[in-house]
Amino acid sequence: MEIKTLANIRRFKDIVFTLLNYGFVDLVDRLDLPGKKLLPKSSRKDLQLGTWERIRRAMEDLGPTFVKFGQIMSLRPDLLPGPLIEELQKLQDEVPPEKPSEIRKVIEKALGRPLEEVFLCFESEPIAAASLSQVHRALLRDTRQVVALKVQRPGIRSKIEKDLDILAFLLGRLHERMEEIRIYDLPGLLKTTRRNLLRELDFLREARAMQIARAQLADMPGVYIPEPLTAYCTERLLVMEFIRGKKLKELSPRHLDEAETLAKLGLRITISQVLEHGFFHADPHPGNILIREGKELCLVDWGMVGRLTDEDRFDLIDLVRSVAEKDGKRLLDTLLLITSIDGPFDQRALERDLLDILDAYTSVPLQEINIGQALLDITALLREYRLRVPSDLAVMIKALVTAEGTARILYPELNVIPEIEDQVRRLASERYHPGVVWKNLRSNAGHLLSLHRNLPSHLSQIVDKINRGDLTIRFEHENLGGLRKTLENIFNRLTLGVILAAMIIGSSMIITTGVKPFLFGYPALGVIGYIISGVLGLWLVFNILRTRRF
Repeated sequence: MEIKTLANIRRFKDIVFTLLNYGFVDLVDRLDLPGKKLLPKSSRKDLQLGTWERIRRAMEDLGPTFVKFGQIMSLRPDLLPGPLIEELQKLQDEVPPEKPSEIRKVIEKALGRPLEEVFLCFESEPIAAASLSQVHRALLRDTRQVVALKVQRPGIRSKIEKDLDILAFLLGRLHERMEEIRIYDLPGLLKTTRRNLLRELDFLREARAMQIARAQLADMPGVYIPEPLTAYCTERLLVMEFIRGKKLKELSPRHLDEAETLAKLGLRITISQVLEHGFFHADPHPGNILIREGKELCLVDWGMVGRLTDEDRFDLIDLVRSVAEKDGKRLLDTLLLITSIDGPFDQRALERDLLDILDAYTSVPLQEINIGQALLDITALLREYRLRVPSDLAVMIKALVTAEGTARILYPELNVIPEIEDQVRRLASERYHPGVVWKNLRSNAGHLLSLHRNLPSHLSQIVDKINRGDLTIRFEHENLGGLRKTLENIFNRLTLGVILAAMIIGSSMIITTGVKPFLFGYPALGVIGYIISGVLGLWLVFNILRTRRF
């Protein structure tokens, strides 16, 4: 086991116990986790639940890191099966708030001065408490402005980093020992999750995201992004204007006078962010949307955002148009352009399966076509053919799906296609705008000039290497990690055995010399050598017997 994992053995034991407690005994056995025999294989009534629900409940029991990991995984329909995605979307991270004294310490350390010097009034009771942070209301002393303080929980970064190290160990071993789940690339998913989760702990980054979104959506009526007060923001403290409104998830669409207008607006906001600006809120679910004064949408919680290049945007526009217009050929061409291939696959079979998906919507009335479900069906098909979608594109697809679902919650009769068709067609024509074409021509001309300048020297270097016999072709072996680790273990044990033998022989020679000082009537150096050799030898034998590799 890795040193980082050993350093957190108590937490590791809690994780193993939770897995056993939710009936994942076979998983613990196949992972050959240390200490598993010391823990009771208890069972609970939760075992009558389905596998996906038990996974979700185990994550909730294991705390903020696992909850956040599950929430981020719920944004990846390209990697995980649909039923699991649905369960992970139910993850709740509402936890009891921290003690007011602890939160005060975090705020004062972030501001570098006492709380009373900055705020005229501070409500110690939070208005919201999640796993990573909690939100308090306060009144600025200077401007008398009511603000919301998003305060990071004390010590949460250290806890998350420890849990991520343990998760890396578990998922790495799971990837090596269970061939049937390698298609999900759990170590790669954790690597992306680690990056996103640590970014979410940087509140300065969230403040910048809010500023970008405010600038991009400034000309769109009916939408509002809270303004961050950057003079007070730090990595662990986010101060922003306080928004009076109610969360969409707490409202019934029947009680909204302008439900249809708000639904159409929410859809346009997401399309504009994703396909026009390439910078978008990654999880626009009803819990992250406030309704202000009954007619304005306010997007909050900008910890998770996505970023797309211009090429990504144009490819995605083609993808959405292909689904909306039921164009199978264009859909296949676009998917092959934006995905990476893990191995050989049958392109014609993929095209037939894509046509089957589109056929399911052929006889469906226009207003009943569910773009989100079509995109989920397509990503599930790509997973079967082992075609990988870049992580940001996958998050974008999930954002579109979530936005459409949120819009239909507000107004179930919403006709999605007409609402997005004009916007998508307008954005599609942008690539042929003279300014965009001229920009691409200049970029390509620059590449051609660079190639023209460097090509002779590169060709000359290749010819010189051929003449000297120095030209080599490198082959890269994949999926040999298990063999490499096995060989390392073998050589480590052999090396330790040789060292032990040398220590025993050396200690024996010292014993026969009678060199002082003495210990128990024998030369002390020889006795100490025997003791160290004995301890190391017993540890080696115990390790071999424990792992049953003999």
